Amino acid sequence: MLIKQPLDIRPSDITDEKVYLSRRQFMRSTAAVVAAGAAPALLSQGVLARENASRQVWVRKIEAQIAAARKSPFSTSEEKTPFDDVLEYNNFYEFGTSKSDPYENSEQFEIQPWAIKVEGACHKPGTYHLEDLVKESQLEERIYRLRCVEAWSMVIPWVGIPLASLLKRFEPTMNAKYVAFETVVRPEQMPGQKSLFSSIDWPYREGLRIDEAMHPLTLAAVGLYGKILPNQNGAPIRLVVPWKYGFKSIKSIVAIRFVEEEPYTTWNNIAPNEYGFYANVNPKVDHPRWSQKSERRLPGGLFGPKRIETQMFNGYAEQVASLYSGMDLQANY
Repeated sequence: MLIKQPLDIRPSDITDEKVYLSRRQFMRSTAAVVAAGAAPALLSQGVLARENASRQVWVRKIEAQIAAARKSPFSTSEEKTPFDDVLEYNNFYEFGTSKSDPYENSEQFEIQPWAIKVEGACHKPGTYHLEDLVKESQLEERIYRLRCVEAWSMVIPWVGIPLASLLKRFEPTMNAKYVAFETVVRPEQMPGQKSLFSSIDWPYREGLRIDEAMHPLTLAAVGLYGKILPNQNGAPIRLVVPWKYGFKSIKSIVAIRFVEEEPYTTWNNIAPNEYGFYANVNPKVDHPRWSQKSERRLPGGLFGPKRIETQMFNGYAEQVASLYSGMDLQANY
């Protein structure tokens, strides 16, 4: 088709072909730069969306198993502490030293994916993904008393795996006399770990004698109150050793080590005259700064704190006293 040039356009007004082509090249280059600049953001959004979807699938699987947990005969019939109190009153120094800090500062803590490194005196060391450990287990709900060394207490319906069944998968050897545990170190998500005023040499570490770890009462908890374990309560996996003071029940575990000698434990190292390695609940052995003969059961009543007498081994003496036969429990506190 023949296109006629309008009579009012002079030859000098017509754009030179080279200029026209270079302009088109410039526009293509500009579009490419814009697209390249947007690509990382789009890619990041896509990765984040996939991670969120994966996280939701993971959480739903764990929650389904928690909902199907069987009731344990080890449970106490005492009145349970209200859910909100369990959520909002915690010691978890990785998030801060105030009781409300874990609740207020743990929202950004990521629990998926989660893996536990197993090493030491065992035949099956390695790194194990939590979902693989949980999916092969029948979870149990156990309503346990929790006694803090600070002389307050709760009653909590935990959901978890008997620790013995978990540890047996790693096939500990005869040299495994103790089990050591470590908490995750993530100062970018755990503000207490980057505090200049912290006296703790991170990671937080705890340990049990092998027979304590293998005792039927010792639980690896992944939930409470029928829900996935909240961040402030030690997500996604923590110990619950109900006859010991609460600081022995280490939270957010990322390492398990089978060892021959008594392991380093955090509070025992910081103040050995106040926090013994065994840390068995014992009303006959006072903390240097307060009595352990009674405890404040949370929540308090209308007219003040609810004080109750502390029981030997937190009320679990019938099940665990034989572990310490012949020991001086005042010297080995």
